[in-house]
Amino acid sequence: MMFDRLLRTTTRNSFFIFGARGTGKTTYIKQMFSLDESIYVDLLDPVVEDRYRRSPQRLEQEVLALPDSVDWVLVDEVQRVPRLLDVVHRLIETTSKRFVLTGSSARKLRRGASNLLAGRAFVYNLYPLTVPELGDALTLDDTLHWGTLPQVYSLSLDEDKQEYLRAYALTYLREEIVAEQLVRGLDPFRYFLEVAAQSTGHILNYAKISRDVGVDSKTVISYFSILEDTLVGFLLPAYHRSIRKKQRDNPKFYFFDTGLKRALDRTLQLSLNAGTYEYGRLFEQFIVTQISHLTRYRFPDWRLSYLRTSSGAEVDLIVERPGLPEVLIEIKSTLSVDDQDVRSLVRFMKDFDDPLALCISQDRTRMQIRNVLCVHWLDALTELGLN
Repeated sequence: MMFDRLLRTTTRNSFFIFGARGTGKTTYIKQMFSLDESIYVDLLDPVVEDRYRRSPQRLEQEVLALPDSVDWVLVDEVQRVPRLLDVVHRLIETTSKRFVLTGSSARKLRRGASNLLAGRAFVYNLYPLTVPELGDALTLDDTLHWGTLPQVYSLSLDEDKQEYLRAYALTYLREEIVAEQLVRGLDPFRYFLEVAAQSTGHILNYAKISRDVGVDSKTVISYFSILEDTLVGFLLPAYHRSIRKKQRDNPKFYFFDTGLKRALDRTLQLSLNAGTYEYGRLFEQFIVTQISHLTRYRFPDWRLSYLRTSSGAEVDLIVERPGLPEVLIEIKSTLSVDDQDVRSLVRFMKDFDDPLALCISQDRTRMQIRNVLCVHWLDALTELGLN
């Protein structure tokens, strides 16, 4: 199944596309560029990788021999041979060729000799499928269960989806973590991934996670940094008007996909029933990740955070929109919203300057309860200009 992706890249300049494995980077560039106008270097092919690892200058020799009709050079998974970036840098300076460089992580590139071409290439990120991209292919319960990685939608049997997601988690461990030497000990990191999956949507307690995993808190923090840098998850900071204070409160963490989360915490075989605690958590994860991915595509200057007081009162999501009122969001998986569902939002609204307060749920009736707009989750994305 093919999807029209929201990502819009430059047609005039070299660029990077970063994204976790399986998000569709290769499909995207093959759709975007004609083979008549480009050459394609697949570093996932072990033979090709070995060739360029042994002799990075080979790429320069090949590019210099290209006809004028070939404008673009596509290098897939460039982090596998970081030394190629020195060659690409030189070619950008000395030729008219433009380069598309994909990778699942900028972490190794930054750690090596590369500085991401010193700004000579734009940088884009690609995420799992979003609601507008899925269109009619989206079914909420299936999406909560299996996630939105493109490959899932080519599989019809639940057994195949389970195997794909389990293999994805193992591949990530083997190829992205071990092969790139991002961690020293694989066993603690493997257990950390399961604990991180169970912690999705919760405020992180680094000390507790470190005890559970058997490593120190600094190592746990570095593990979460790896997940962010490899784009398989993101930290949602605590809201403060003061940047200094924002850095003092622990963030929440969200894996970028509900299917991956369920694969890592080994719940793929468990049924998912509306009204249960787990269903509510996955619904919240889905809404938060969708808003996160869509704002990065459409409104990259928007900032997301959460708010929680010492007494436990909480706003699930705050969207800061430059030039527009802040948005306070409560997320409920219920089919029927009532006054109790908006209490937290009402409590906090007076602390903001004319905010937009949204209660997002599965209730299809649009209502206003005590100055809180209650909308179906699809309508909420439209209300925010994201759908």
